[in-house]
Amino acid sequence: MKLAIIFPLFIASTLAAPTPQGLFSGLGALFGVRGGAAGGATRNDIQDGKCAPTTIVYARGTSEPGNVGAIAGPPFFTALQAIMGNNIAVQGVNSYPADVAGFIAGGSNTGAKFMADIVQQAVTSCNSTKIVMAGYSQGAQVVHKAAAQLSTTAQSKVMAIVTFGDPDNGQAFPGVLNGREKSICRNGDLICKGLAIVQAAHLQYGQDAQAAAQFVQAQMATA
Repeated sequence: MKLAIIFPLFIASTLAAPTPQGLFSGLGALFGVRGGAAGGATRNDIQDGKCAPTTIVYARGTSEPGNVGAIAGPPFFTALQAIMGNNIAVQGVNSYPADVAGFIAGGSNTGAKFMADIVQQAVTSCNSTKIVMAGYSQGAQVVHKAAAQLSTTAQSKVMAIVTFGDPDNGQAFPGVLNGREKSICRNGDLICKGLAIVQAAHLQYGQDAQAAAQFVQAQMATA
């Protein structure tokens, strides 16, 4: 889905100018106060050598802090831990600036490569783990691009894909991944309709953490 580049005044008056940079420039500060749940805004379990029955590889949204952000990621991990206990590893996407240019381009290429590579690393290093790929906003674009780079073997290990506020909502995933995804788009979120307009609905995906975690649980039960 190509984005229609429309830049109105940001709904919370956090941004002054309706420009691509202005649309997102205030979000880092807005999100930065919210990253405390389930390990905070940075998670590097796979790079730190942790293996677990379930591995979540997560890409944050534009201007979010750390490597897993604040809006959707940490609440999602907390909900998963409530269901699965400590049987999860979480790895954020590094080598990914999460900047406006990447969003306009349809998702960061460097972020997508890192995501595909870290999924392969998890498959190789933790050969019994089941993978969840997930992302919010531009991070969802990164998930789509990364999925297209996975080998058939790596695809077979990805049991669930979860996207929040996906600008590419409705685009099919490749191979066996098609049908293993849950795209969560809130009513009124114009980002999901291909419009570069951030409204309140796009900032509320923490409220969908439980539904996302339940989907993952169901996918793991059938794997």
